Amino acid sequence: MKTRFNTFDITCSITELQKLIGMRVNQVYDIDNKAYLIRFQLYEEKHVLLLESGNRIHTTGFEWPKNVAPSGFTMKLRKHLKNKRLEKLEQIGVDRVIDLQFGTGEAAYHIILELYDRGNIILTDCNRIILNVLRPHTEGDKIRFAVREKYPESRAHTKLIPSLEELRDIFKAAKSGETLKKVLNPHLEIGPSVLEHILVTSGLATNCKVGNDFDVTRDVEKFYESLLTTEKIFNDARSNVSKGYIVQKKQSKYTEDGKEEYLYVNVEFHPFLFEQFKDRPFKEFETFDKAVDDYFSNMEGQKLDVKALQQEREALKKLENVKKDHEKRLSSLSVTQEIDVMKAELITKNQELVDKAIIVIQSAIASQVSWDEIGILLKEAQSRGDPVASIIKQLKLESNHITLLLSDPYEEEDSEIKPTLIDINLNLSAFGNATKYYTQKRSAASKSQKTIEAQGKALKSAERKTKQALKEVQTIHSINKVRKVYWFEKFYWFISSENYLVIGGRDQQQNELIVKRYLRGGDIYVHADISGASSIVIKNPAGGPVPPKTLAEAGNMAVAYSVAWEAKVVTGAWWVNSDQVSKTAPTGEYLTTGSFIIRGKKNYLPPCQLIMGFGFLFRLEDSSIERHLNERRVRTLDDDDVDVDNITEICNEIKIEDDDDEDIQEEDEEAEHFQKQETQLNDKTDDDEFSFPDTRIKIDLSGPVVKLQVEKSKSTAKVEFASEDVVFLGDDTPIKINNEHKKDALRNSMPQVHFKQDQAEEDSQKKNQNALKRGQRGKLKKMKEKYKDQDEEDKVLAMAVLKSDGASKNKNKNKDPSGPKQVKKKKQKYNPNELSVQSEPSISQPLENIDEEDPGPGPEVDMLDQFTGKPVPEDELLFAVPVVAPYSTLTNYKFKVKLQPGNGKRGKAAKTALAMFMKDKSTLPREKDLIKAVKDESIARNIPGKVKISAPQIQKISKKT
Repeated sequence: MKTRFNTFDITCSITELQKLIGMRVNQVYDIDNKAYLIRFQLYEEKHVLLLESGNRIHTTGFEWPKNVAPSGFTMKLRKHLKNKRLEKLEQIGVDRVIDLQFGTGEAAYHIILELYDRGNIILTDCNRIILNVLRPHTEGDKIRFAVREKYPESRAHTKLIPSLEELRDIFKAAKSGETLKKVLNPHLEIGPSVLEHILVTSGLATNCKVGNDFDVTRDVEKFYESLLTTEKIFNDARSNVSKGYIVQKKQSKYTEDGKEEYLYVNVEFHPFLFEQFKDRPFKEFETFDKAVDDYFSNMEGQKLDVKALQQEREALKKLENVKKDHEKRLSSLSVTQEIDVMKAELITKNQELVDKAIIVIQSAIASQVSWDEIGILLKEAQSRGDPVASIIKQLKLESNHITLLLSDPYEEEDSEIKPTLIDINLNLSAFGNATKYYTQKRSAASKSQKTIEAQGKALKSAERKTKQALKEVQTIHSINKVRKVYWFEKFYWFISSENYLVIGGRDQQQNELIVKRYLRGGDIYVHADISGASSIVIKNPAGGPVPPKTLAEAGNMAVAYSVAWEAKVVTGAWWVNSDQVSKTAPTGEYLTTGSFIIRGKKNYLPPCQLIMGFGFLFRLEDSSIERHLNERRVRTLDDDDVDVDNITEICNEIKIEDDDDEDIQEEDEEAEHFQKQETQLNDKTDDDEFSFPDTRIKIDLSGPVVKLQVEKSKSTAKVEFASEDVVFLGDDTPIKINNEHKKDALRNSMPQVHFKQDQAEEDSQKKNQNALKRGQRGKLKKMKEKYKDQDEEDKVLAMAVLKSDGASKNKNKNKDPSGPKQVKKKKQKYNPNELSVQSEPSISQPLENIDEEDPGPGPEVDMLDQFTGKPVPEDELLFAVPVVAPYSTLTNYKFKVKLQPGNGKRGKAAKTALAMFMKDKSTLPREKDLIKAVKDESIARNIPGKVKISAPQIQKISKKT
């Protein structure tokens, strides 16, 4: 497979790349340590030039993966080339060296690309003094490629082909029997493909040899005339843009139905269809540049195709080996039966002679003659011509056997039956030995019959396994070709339970990159309350407030990817807005890579447990995305998974009753007044409020279900019906209720309120306590016991985190604590489709950090909707992506396990989890194929340190793995 340019390729490429002259360098990137991308732009026209040291240069229209952090060589190129105009692009002599000049005069810089040997990329100034070099080295004793050395242009070759006299000298120095290509390649600068083309057009074979097919004295001049035509080929390439051709190789493959198909594999790329390739399959392109770009961009896909083909051939080879093994076994059993029958017949025909031989040896043994003496006596008898001794060829007394050479006494001399060596058991007579061989024959016949009977089943099983293997190869191959690597996969990442993308840095360089490149307005920066942890960013393209559940999950991630995991120490985390994170220190001190200055107040999150989860997300086909829309969202009361009956029951528990007739009468009046007010509010929204004393409703939004808690002896809670769809319960927390049945149930459960203007607080508490129903007093006692250690500061912080960002009634201007500048808080209109929570500005965020701009929805939202953690059989799935996230995020995932700090290795934990997913009876075949196709190196890379894995039946599976 061709991987690098030759001289003719370079000539054609330079002609086409003249279109870049006059364009400015927009940016420089590096793909790896040898390949670099230069992005050019002129007005609306854009091109990306790919340079690979030692191999190629061409423009590309494909998206190549760029390094996360640019290398030092890339930064040097950016420093000197950015915004410079490309003034010249030419070949140095006829060498495989290209010179790109950026800028003019003393401000000019050169990139010298070497496409021979190991290759090199060199950056020089206008005087060709080397400023940076990709591969410093020394050629010979004098030429050094290093910084501050001058690049040696004079060493470039200038002659394309040698003269006639030089050509004669080359052939004279060649050894007889060497091929012409091997002799001429070191002395010609035209490349092997052009040389082979010249050989074919001149009537010579491509493998012709000096002295045999090629006469040095007779054919040199004729060959030299053909060689001169290369100058015309090169001149045409310099003046005209060449077409592109990809030469292919056809390989056969078989489908599941047994039909033969052909796979075309790219082998070489050329700017000209040479004579030697006209009979081979090829693809034609408008330009050579497009052909090269397509060739290299599809090279990985071609490798996958070839790998799949090899796996298919291996599977078919295994099936063929099974068939051959069965045939060999049957043949062996058949031969064994024939030999055993023949031996038994020979023993029977020589029965008297065999019995005598047995008796002779048994008598010698019975006379206590040593084995060595028996051998001597036997040889003496054989020398005398004894007929019994002459048939004994070997004594195997250690196994109580002797070997006799028996022949058929009734056959003629020219018979095909030859004398045969047969082992005779001394414990048996001749008849007994014959019977033994007949028994062995029957046993072999029985085995042969069983083998024939089992052969059909074995072949069917092997064929079934082969078809399954072929299907898996094709499935995994197709998945790998479809698989798209997303930009966030190079970081720690997960998708929160409310559909926010959360990313974190693996090291200091990635921490720096995340903040500099990916932290945008509206995003949230999260960090563990411990040094050296990962920088976490919650991507928030919509710009609204981030719900507290997502904040808690991001804080859990920040703690997990810190030293707290290995130390098994529970700690907390904090978050700030994107504009509070800065790389500029006010004192001018130097900040190391991955370190930042946080301005303003930090919003601390509660301590989180060290519990993470490992699972799989599946990429949905576009037609299946709609089925999973709003799968991850902020939960409200109108969701099916929110139990309104629980809220109704809680509200019933806080009803205040009194047996006094006057109080009951007041209750009825207040209830009637309450219903009138509700009717008015349903027609037109009013701001009237109703209060019931000594009771406060506290809303817990930390879980997927909204919970209400009752606190006694607190400030008066407020019940306000702002509209038909929204109810505010204490602390201005909005709860959306769209279903009429649910609204009626909640309204009817609201407490009936007594108003006593002059009653003391202690009497009110005592009276309300006496009016409690059975069971309510015990529940209040449990609540007091649960929150007895909570002080006022804890309550304020908890309420600040959980407080809603609904319709705020605070319309006053807030002053900036850092100066006289005043900023108005933007009045936010409540969206009935969202239940959002934001901390109060006085506690959680300085007023100067309130973002007045709405950046609008970003592309991340649409991208995240393509993934699901709970696929259904009707879904069409493209590929699987492993994900490590806080375990609460994976609650609804189909495939998940719990991870906690432990002593197990990450790789083994991942394999155990995969084994559990594969053995799950609910796992569909397509899901198994997608999980199998995930590369091993990407499965465990996000697991934080040493872990303990927890899941049902995990102990049985972990022992097997």
